[in-house]
Amino acid sequence: MTRFLVPYHLDEHLPDLVAPVSTGETVRVELPVGDPWQRMTVLHERVAGAVATAIGRRERPVVVAGDCMASLGTVAGMQRAGLRPGVVWFDAHGDVQTLETSGSGYLGGFPLRLLTGYRPELIGASLGLVAVPEDQIALVGARDLDPPEVTYLAAAAIRQRTVTDLTDLPAGPLYLHLDLDVIDPAALPGMRYPASGGPGIDTVTAAVGQLLASGAVAALGLACVWQPGAVAVDQLRTSLEGVITQW
Repeated sequence: MTRFLVPYHLDEHLPDLVAPVSTGETVRVELPVGDPWQRMTVLHERVAGAVATAIGRRERPVVVAGDCMASLGTVAGMQRAGLRPGVVWFDAHGDVQTLETSGSGYLGGFPLRLLTGYRPELIGASLGLVAVPEDQIALVGARDLDPPEVTYLAAAAIRQRTVTDLTDLPAGPLYLHLDLDVIDPAALPGMRYPASGGPGIDTVTAAVGQLLASGAVAALGLACVWQPGAVAVDQLRTSLEGVITQW
């Protein structure tokens, strides 16, 4: 297993990002002056290369980042290594917004939609990302969806599941994505975009452990979308380290 720390939120470097598990190699890139899409392309090209190399060594990469965009580099890297992964996406949010539907314009609300092939000219084509079919994606634990996301998901083949019902998931190999805001903010304060009503730490880590133990997961992404210095991660770190170490 190889663990990478990607201390960025979108194209902003976060040198003091608190990781909820131990990490090894840190991905740091001198980003060019330009728009956020250009800058994120440079960053996630590096992520994709690191992930592809790790899988080529028959290792299982864990990518710890300050947002969900690192999933693009991770999945692109898996594909470069010859895998065609399905995606199991734990998140309180849908992350299926588009430039045409987003009311806020927050790019962190786009990555799952980008993985399906939306607007490849933004970043996917430059990474060599092959669109993941909707029927090979499961969205787990989403409870804070904007109206355009509700409309899209109602017509899409993406499976929606709860954290305690992980039946009928896509076949492996899998990219397992865990945005830690899927955990109830009462148990994990300090998230940038908290969504009340979620499961507790033990419930989420048990579900992650179940999937890792299945043997279907080829890469794991942890999205730490929290405010700098605002998160108490001791219980989370103990729980996550336990299930990841056993992977």
